[in-house]
Amino acid sequence: MADSNIQITKAKSVTDIATIVGLIGGFGLVIAAIFTGGSAGSFVNIPSVLIVVGGTLCITMMCFSLSETMRTAKVVMKTMSYTARDPSEAAIQVLQIAELARRQGVLSLQGILAQMESEPLLHKGMSMVVDGTPGEEVEAILTKDMHATIQRHQKSANVLKKAAEFAPAMGLIGTLIGLVQMLGNLADPSSIGPAMAVALLTTFYGAVMANMLFAPMAAKLERNSAEESLVNNVYVLGCVSVGRQENPRRLEMLLNSLLPPAKRVRYFD
Repeated sequence: MADSNIQITKAKSVTDIATIVGLIGGFGLVIAAIFTGGSAGSFVNIPSVLIVVGGTLCITMMCFSLSETMRTAKVVMKTMSYTARDPSEAAIQVLQIAELARRQGVLSLQGILAQMESEPLLHKGMSMVVDGTPGEEVEAILTKDMHATIQRHQKSANVLKKAAEFAPAMGLIGTLIGLVQMLGNLADPSSIGPAMAVALLTTFYGAVMANMLFAPMAAKLERNSAEESLVNNVYVLGCVSVGRQENPRRLEMLLNSLLPPAKRVRYFD
């Protein structure tokens, strides 16, 4: 039974074990193969690092603004530790709020607004509802806010996708540089080895950066953004329903049509 003592569960910051295990495991296997196969020093080449790492970062920055590139670096770190939101819990909380508003009136929500501050979108929506904002206007404002958040996340993912595209290309450029140096110094056998190292290692570095770092990180950012969007959609539906003073049972049906089967709730059963 809903009452004025509703407790809004705060989102928890959790460590993404899958990302950490995948990153460490993937690079660990490559490093183990290098050490097992022979000299690890032969896989370290400063010119190759400059061409691939430096070149990829610089070319990627040409496609975006400096602020977008710097923001991506911060967002990538959040893939290791992100804010976990359970859509089922969010749906239950929204239904509790809706039932409270149905039984005691919309103004009764003013007493629990402070508990919603940890969820900015929910807090903003319910604040507008308490202030008497029409449901259609609440929906329009919250939808715009949600889309703006999605666009910010997508920009960071796009930066990583571009870097994943450019890293192999920079590896190819490094390979061509190494081949040119090698062919230009065939008369000097001592220069063939270093030039060949540049040619091969740039391709290796480019493939590793693209397929083991940039592309997986972009995919993880998109996944986290999709999860956050699902919870935000739950909040938007709840705020709009309360604003329109609809029956909470109807809200439950709407929420379950949005949630995946494993996350659907049975609050009134």
